[in-house]
Amino acid sequence: MSRKKDIDLDLTGFAELFMNDEGRAESRLPRIYDIPLSEIDDFPNHPFKVKMDEDMNQLVQSVKERGVITPITLRQKEDGRYEIVSGHRRRKACELAGLERVPAEIKELSRDEAIILMVESNLQRSIILPSEKAFSYKMRLEAMKRQAGRPPKDNYSPLGNNLAGTTSSELMAEQIGESKNQIYRYIRLTELIPELLDMVDENKISFRPAVELSYLTETEQHNLLNSISYNDATPSLPQAIRLKEFSKAGKLSAEVIEAILGEVKPNQKEKISFKAERLRPYIPSTVPLEKTEDYIIKALEYYQRVQERKKREQAR
Repeated sequence: MSRKKDIDLDLTGFAELFMNDEGRAESRLPRIYDIPLSEIDDFPNHPFKVKMDEDMNQLVQSVKERGVITPITLRQKEDGRYEIVSGHRRRKACELAGLERVPAEIKELSRDEAIILMVESNLQRSIILPSEKAFSYKMRLEAMKRQAGRPPKDNYSPLGNNLAGTTSSELMAEQIGESKNQIYRYIRLTELIPELLDMVDENKISFRPAVELSYLTETEQHNLLNSISYNDATPSLPQAIRLKEFSKAGKLSAEVIEAILGEVKPNQKEKISFKAERLRPYIPSTVPLEKTEDYIIKALEYYQRVQERKKREQAR
């Protein structure tokens, strides 16, 4: 059963007829309420991460010393509780600072209006991860399409061909300062498995190869993840395109992924390899094959200590 709270969000009306110009101007300013933190929920599927980093520590200290300077923005739900539209980090800082309430502006917004405002306000951050852009762009574009009466489509092309000429995508591109094609590229990243998407956020996989990899099936992506770990290498753009082509043809087996990823790339870490027949004479037959690497490392460490001892003796 809903329990909508009696908070007057609209001061205009009969009383305004008796106000002077200054009073009318003041009445139109946003009203700020002190809302209990216990009555505030996160925005559903909020795509932006609240990190416990040095910036958060500084924000917590600022809240302790000066309070919340900029009120958060809330939307009241049907059950009477509130959800954050803007201000997840400020709300968290209040919790860490030991506060029980937070100053907030409460706006009457539909679900889609709230999504658009939530994305818009969070895109003002100085650092935004690729995954954050991916999911926020997808949420915003789908909300804009619903507002315009166009159902969302699932086939986001990296070149934006599927929705070419539509008002929503062009308007969004103009509003956020990204090309329409780039928006669709980011949205493609939402098709990556979490482990690969994390690697994009960590700059281990470049953006454009990641877009191509998003077309691989979930099983193929997991096979790719295993191959990345084994080879200690990530796909270049040409390799990612080839992986996508094999996937499209239904021929991207784990063996094919391994063969493509095992190719030497110009930007790949230099690897040192030896033929087994050259090493075997120096390794006792009692050393198991799986212990060969450990044996070689220990031998090299011993050799290094011997050389250092010789240098010290010569310096005397």
